[in-house]
Amino acid sequence: MNTPPPAAVLFDMDGTLIDSEKLWDVALRELAVHYGGQLSAEARMAMVGSDMATTMGLLHEDLGQPWRDPATGAAWLTRRVTALFSAGVPARPGAFELVRAVRTAGIRTALVTSTERALADVALHTIGRRNFDVVCCGDEVPATKPDPAPYLAAAAALGVSAVDCVAVEDSPAGVASAHAAGAAVLAVPAEAPFPVPDRVQVRASLCDVTVADLTALLAAYRADSPVAAG
Repeated sequence: MNTPPPAAVLFDMDGTLIDSEKLWDVALRELAVHYGGQLSAEARMAMVGSDMATTMGLLHEDLGQPWRDPATGAAWLTRRVTALFSAGVPARPGAFELVRAVRTAGIRTALVTSTERALADVALHTIGRRNFDVVCCGDEVPATKPDPAPYLAAAAALGVSAVDCVAVEDSPAGVASAHAAGAAVLAVPAEAPFPVPDRVQVRASLCDVTVADLTALLAAYRADSPVAAG
C-alpha cells in the first residue's frame, strides 16, 4: 500500500530556511552595546525561536536593565534587522531545494514564523512568497511559539489538520509549538543540539532530505501515536 504524502509541510523561517540567526545576532549584540552592556551567550540562545516581546524581556533582564521600554528596543532592533535582511539572507543548507521538491510534488506549504509580518515580508524577497500557500507571522496569532497556536492557525488556513502535516523547525520553542499542535516534526538545530520530544526526528541539515523522507516521517509518527492515527 502506498503511503500518502503529508497534507502540507509547515516550514519555520529563521534558522530553518534562512541563515538569519547570525543577522539577528549582529543586531542584538549591537543593541546591547547601544544600551551600554554585553549580551551573554546564554541569553542569546534563549532568544532563538522566540517572539519580539520575549526577546526584549530576555535582553533587558540579561543586561540588568528591566526598566527599559520594550517597544523602543523592538523598534530599534526591527530597523537594524530590516537593513540586514534587505541586503539578502543566505539559505540554510538544503532548505530551498526541499521547498522546491515539496512544491513540485504538489504538496501545500506554509511559512510559520515568530517574526513579525513587516520583517518577514522583507525576508520573503529572498525566500520567495510564491513558495508558500500560507504565511503565518508572530504578530498575527493570539500566542507565539512554543504555544501551538501558530501551527494550528497555519493548518486551519490551509484547510487541513495539523496531525496530517509535517513541520520543519530549528529551535526548542518551534519544535515544542509544532509538536503540541500535533504535527510530525523534523528538527534541524541551527545553533546547537537540544533535547526533543519523543517521535521528533532530528537531522543535522536539510541536505538530502526528500519528500519521501517527510512522508515516511509522518507515517512513523502516525503509527506510534494513537492520537495522530485517530
